Amino acid sequence: MKLISWNVNGIRAILKKGFYDFLKTHNPDILGLQEVKAQREQVNLEVPGYEVYWNAAVRPGYSGTAVLTKVKPLNVTYGMGIEEHDREGRVITLEFPEYFLVNVYVPNAGEELKRLPYRLQWDEVFRKYLKKLEKKKPVVVCGDLNVAHKEIDLANPQANRGNSGFTDEERANFTKLLEAGFVDSFREINQEPKQYTWWTYRFGARAKNVGWRIDYFCFSKDFRPAMQDAFIRPEVIGSDHCPVGLILK
Repeated sequence: MKLISWNVNGIRAILKKGFYDFLKTHNPDILGLQEVKAQREQVNLEVPGYEVYWNAAVRPGYSGTAVLTKVKPLNVTYGMGIEEHDREGRVITLEFPEYFLVNVYVPNAGEELKRLPYRLQWDEVFRKYLKKLEKKKPVVVCGDLNVAHKEIDLANPQANRGNSGFTDEERANFTKLLEAGFVDSFREINQEPKQYTWWTYRFGARAKNVGWRIDYFCFSKDFRPAMQDAFIRPEVIGSDHCPVGLILK
């Protein structure tokens, strides 16, 4: 079972940048998308063999998530059931027989950290949501979590200390997620530096591999025996993020 997650930074744009070729080449069983920036009716996304689930933001052209899956879920829910946190289309949960898959686009703390208080509140609510699901069965979380956890996870940690995505508070909240029983799948098997998933469009950052690892697959620790591999695909272009993946038995 191959699961892939990708912040596409606009689904309408990436459809013109080889998205269907990507699907054909990588052939995921389940694909979680973040930052789709569109309502469902604005996009002609009909992919043979896949069911498509969509959670758009109320605000046009902003945020939003989608999931394409070859495996029909038992149930699908949108958001976390809390209106103040569900208006931006950031969460889709698919229930399968062995686990829940939660596709998420975590809020960015923003310029000058204006949204950091909301972001930290959101982290706590989301963590509680995952733990509630976990009471029923294991949880797999994929998406853009908008945080580089450790210094190894970005090219210039000292210069970015305290910036959005690398504040002590955001990093501490990711630690809390791990302490709550979740596993960072990629770091479970790969401790190599210079493994990034996002690069700014400025300064030729991607060509120089000056990036951040802010896209993840995490899962309930009891689900660890099901994991065969975790990977990053920096060669896949079309967005300022690249896809990340998880192989399950």
